[in-house]
Parts: sequence; C-alpha cells; structure tokens
Amino acid sequence: MASRSKSSQRWLKEHFSDPFVKKAQAQGLRSRAAYKLEELVERDRLLRPGMVVVDLGAAPGGWSQWVRHALGDTGRVIALDILEMPSLAGVEFLHGDFREDAVLSALESSLGGSQVDLVLSDMAPNKSGIDAVDQPRAMHLAELAMDFADNHLRTGGTFLIKLFQGTDFDAYVRDLRRRYTKLSIRKPAASRQRSPEVYALAQGKLATMK
Repeated sequence: MASRSKSSQRWLKEHFSDPFVKKAQAQGLRSRAAYKLEELVERDRLLRPGMVVVDLGAAPGGWSQWVRHALGDTGRVIALDILEMPSLAGVEFLHGDFREDAVLSALESSLGGSQVDLVLSDMAPNKSGIDAVDQPRAMHLAELAMDFADNHLRTGGTFLIKLFQGTDFDAYVRDLRRRYTKLSIRKPAASRQRSPEVYALAQGKLATMK
C-alpha cells in the first residue's frame, strides 16, 4: 500500500506541475492529450473541412473537442467510450464497451453507411500494473480498432492509434504496413517520456492488403 501511495503521490505531483496540464486548463480543454493530437495532426495536415472522424476511447473528450474545433461547422465527429463523457457541442457520443458487438453495431448504425476519413484511437485498458496482463489487453483493443478501420475507413483514409511498446507490438506494426501506404511511429512532446506509449500514424489505406 505504501508503494502505491508513493506512486500516486508522484503522479499527482507530476500531473499538477505538468506544463501541458496547466495549458489545457488555461485554454478550457478537457485533457492534456489534446496537445498530443494537435502535434500529430498538424505535422501531417490530417484534417480537412467536411471530414467524418471517429474517436475511439474518447473520454474525457480532449481529442473530440480539439477535432470539432479544428473542423469548425463542417463534417462529423463521432466519439465512443466505455466511460461516460459530458456532452460536447457538435460531437455525437456513443456510450459503451468497444469490445461488445452491440456497441459496434450502434456505431455502424450511427455512420449510416458513410465511410470514415479518419479513425482515432486513444483507447487503453484499465491498468493492473502487471505487464503480462495489461499488454495483451491493450493489444486486443488495438486489434479491434484496426478491424474497425479495415471495415469503415475509406480507401486513402488515415488511422492514428496509441500503442504500448511490448509483446506483439512489432507484429501489429507489420500488419499496419500491409494495409497502408505510409506508416510512422511518433512520440509527441506531450507524451511523458517514461511512458511506453507511442502513436502509430497509418496513412493512405490501401484498397487491398499487400
């Protein structure tokens, strides 16, 4: 318990002294994660007016909030999370577990046959602190997100996903390379350096896999 308490205290100290946390609070953004997305999107100019964007693992809403603002009054932003998320103007929110077929069906119904231009996934499992448990859970979510992109992302579209380096990471990246014309692994400035998280940016979805 003492080590957990010490770990929690360290996290709280880091969190409240984090310049990205302070910046997010000052700018009225829901989370510091918005700055990760901002860097990733603006570097490659991923957004265009009128796009259909799906944000998987959206709560507390930092990414959806930033995308909605960037798109202005055009396009659609559809957010999904197992956690509740306070409403955001111009963002369609689906509450449910992405691992359940009924939730995927609801997301498909919301799309109404429309193809998606950009799939974002910041999903992560609840951490147990045991790598042998957490990494397979994270990779399972990543596989589901890739399947969703396979089925709903338009040819030429973009898939941006958070991954955790570890078991099966390299195999997953190889699978992405078979599906997209360009793949980059990025670690934005707003990602904490000691975190194993990175972002895979897969651009130019192929009509058929290599």
